[in-house]
Amino acid sequence: MANYLSTGIVFTLLSQVNGLGRLPALGWNSWNAFGCEIDASKIMTAANKVVDLGLKDLGYEYINIDDCYSVKTNRDPTTQRMIPDPAKFPDGIADVASQIHDLGLKVGIYSSAGLTTCAGYPASLGYEQVDAETFAEWGIDYLKYDNCGVPSDQSDTYTYCVPDGTTGTSFSNGTCEDIASPAPEGYDWRNSKTAERYRTMRDALLSVNRTIFYSICDWGQANVNAWGNETGNSWRMSGDITADWPRIAEIANENSFYMNSADFWGYPDPDMLEVGNGNLTAAENRAHFALWAVMKSPLIIGTALDKINDDNLAVLKNKYLLDFHQDPLVGRPAYPYKWGYNKDWTFDPVHPAEYWSGPSSKLDGTLVVMLNSEEGNSTRTAVWEEIPELRGSGGDSFRVTDVWTGKDMGCVKQKHSVGLLSHDAAALVVGKPC
Repeated sequence: MANYLSTGIVFTLLSQVNGLGRLPALGWNSWNAFGCEIDASKIMTAANKVVDLGLKDLGYEYINIDDCYSVKTNRDPTTQRMIPDPAKFPDGIADVASQIHDLGLKVGIYSSAGLTTCAGYPASLGYEQVDAETFAEWGIDYLKYDNCGVPSDQSDTYTYCVPDGTTGTSFSNGTCEDIASPAPEGYDWRNSKTAERYRTMRDALLSVNRTIFYSICDWGQANVNAWGNETGNSWRMSGDITADWPRIAEIANENSFYMNSADFWGYPDPDMLEVGNGNLTAAENRAHFALWAVMKSPLIIGTALDKINDDNLAVLKNKYLLDFHQDPLVGRPAYPYKWGYNKDWTFDPVHPAEYWSGPSSKLDGTLVVMLNSEEGNSTRTAVWEEIPELRGSGGDSFRVTDVWTGKDMGCVKQKHSVGLLSHDAAALVVGKPC
C-alpha cells in the first residue's frame, strides 16, 4: 500500500498505524436521538440497552457522546482542557467511560476541526494535542471530528462540490455547476487546509498512550475520498443525514459511486442511522438499514433504545445483513449491478441504484438487495444470470433465503420476483446451485 508524506513523517493508512477499522464500526450515537439534550443518565441508558437488547452480542460496541457535553463558555484557564458540563455529567466523562467499559463496550466523544462545534461549544482547532491527551485520560476509544467553526484563514482556497447540496452548488447529470472557485486541474486535495486540519488531529491522537478510532466528519468536502483513508479510519462522504426518505435516498445515491473505495481498513461514511426516527415508514427503515449494511457503512444507531419498537429493533439486529457487513474474509461491499429505475451509472438523488450484490464468506453465498425507489408499490426481479457473482456457477437454480424472514425458499430457478411497498427493499441470500 502507498505511503503518504504528512508533516514531515511518512504514514501508511491510519488503520495500519492504530490497528483499528479493519471492518466498519458498529455502535450508537446520541445526536440523532437527543441533539444537545444529553446527560450521563441518557448515555448510560443507551449503553445498558445495547447490552440488554442483545445488540452487543451482534457486534455493536461504541457508545458515542456527541456535541454539547462540555461547558459552553470556556476551557479550564489553567490546563486549557475542555470542562465536562457538571449539570449533565456531574462525575465527569471519565466516570461514564469507566461504566461503559465495565459493560464490555467502548466509548466515543465528539469535537470539531474548528474553533467551535456545530452547536457552539469549544472545539479543537489549536488545541489538538491537549484535547487528544484529555480524551485519552478520559478513556475515550472513538473520536467523531466535525467540520464546524472553521475560521476564514483555515478555509480552503478552492471549492470542492459535494453533489448533495451541502456546498450550495447545483448538481446535474453527475457534473457540478456554478462552483465559485474550482480547483485547477490536477490539484492535490491532500494539500488543502481541510486535509491539514484533519491530519493535525490524527497526529495528536497517534501521539497519546491510547488507541482511538478516528472518524472524519468533513461532510465530503475537500475531496476527502482522496485522502480520508490515510488520515482516518472512516470518512464522511456527504452532508448530514435527516430522518426522511428523500435525504436517505440522496445520500445512498451519492455513496453508490464510492464503493470502489470501501474495503478492509477504510470505509466511506454516509452518516449515522435514522432507523426508528422521524416519520420513516417500516419499509423505509428496512431499506435504509439494508442499503447502509450492503455499502458496509459504519452502522451507528441514532435512536432512543429505551423507546425503540420491536420491528425497528429487528431491523437493527438482522443477522444476515450484519454477517455480510462484518465479514472477516471479504472486505468489499456490495456493488450496484443494475440501476433498475434508471440506466446504469445514472446519478439520480431520488432514484438510487436499485439492484445490489456482493459475496459473503459468512453467508456462504451472495447477498442480493433490490430496492423500490418509486412512490408507489412495484415489483422487482433478481435475474440470476445478471448477478456478477452467480455467472459461470454451472447452473440456473440456486438455494435462496429471505433475509427479512429467514425463510428458506428452496431451489429457485432463473430468477426471483417480489412485490415491494414504496421505498422498501427485498434482501436475499443466494446460496449454492441446486
